Amino acid sequence: MQSLKFFALQILLFSSILTVKAQEAKVQIIPEKLTENIYMLTGQGGNIGIFIGPDNIIMIDDQFNHLSSQIKETIATLSKKPIATLFNTHMHGDHTGGNANFNTQEITLIAQDKARERVSENNLKKLKAQEIDSIYYNKMLPEITFSEDLTLYKGNETIMAFHVHHAHTDGDAMVYFVNNNVLHMGDTYFSTGYPFIDLKSGGSVSGYIDAQKRALLLIDDQTKIIPGHGKSSNKNELETYVIMLEDIKENVLKAIANGATLEEVETNTEISKKYDASYGGGFINPERLRATFYSSLK
Repeated sequence: MQSLKFFALQILLFSSILTVKAQEAKVQIIPEKLTENIYMLTGQGGNIGIFIGPDNIIMIDDQFNHLSSQIKETIATLSKKPIATLFNTHMHGDHTGGNANFNTQEITLIAQDKARERVSENNLKKLKAQEIDSIYYNKMLPEITFSEDLTLYKGNETIMAFHVHHAHTDGDAMVYFVNNNVLHMGDTYFSTGYPFIDLKSGGSVSGYIDAQKRALLLIDDQTKIIPGHGKSSNKNELETYVIMLEDIKENVLKAIANGATLEEVETNTEISKKYDASYGGGFINPERLRATFYSSLK
């Protein structure tokens, strides 16, 4: 019995060491050049968009708090121009976690109305729990918000931001760089995996599909897409993704019409079997996807 206890303690200790090492492992921030002056940065969390304008930089999303220094260092290798604007595509911490580190007198934070509300709610809990102070709390909040649409102009570039309703959350916005023909979709698109649709934060399956269809109306075959997660993408891949989502939605609706329960849909592999090999190996596995579709559509 003692040897078994000792063995269990060894396993626990080994697991703890692995966890610490994983946390200490340095994340690589990797830039991908999409056009002459737009880059996508991947690291840990949501993909970042960088637009290098004539005088300064517009940045879209900022991943986690602990990566801010690395992200700044990587941006500095792309351009010595200062960051002037930081845009949050929505409220989740892997896209807004670095807000306080970027929110200076020189940088203005922008988001959709509901995104700011939810960033405020989440950080107010931390403030009340004394995990952060009031200065940090206020620096996490976007300073400019909009309801439906917002247009920015930088040199010859026109930047269009627009709200898509009840998609990934209730405060999602896409950002389109007109002349560069680059669209940042935030988490309304996971290019290499099944999507995370945050039902508790106002997301919905139908809204998610509608958001992608709206993007398809805007872009063309040459458009480069920055998804919230996954590799950079294009119109053809997004069209394929929409077909996949609509097919699974139809299968779940049929199951619901036939009286299937949540558990039955969750365990029914036939519903998404056609797509699981291509999209089911990411953050959202097939079972969780089917459960999300059922809960949203029921």
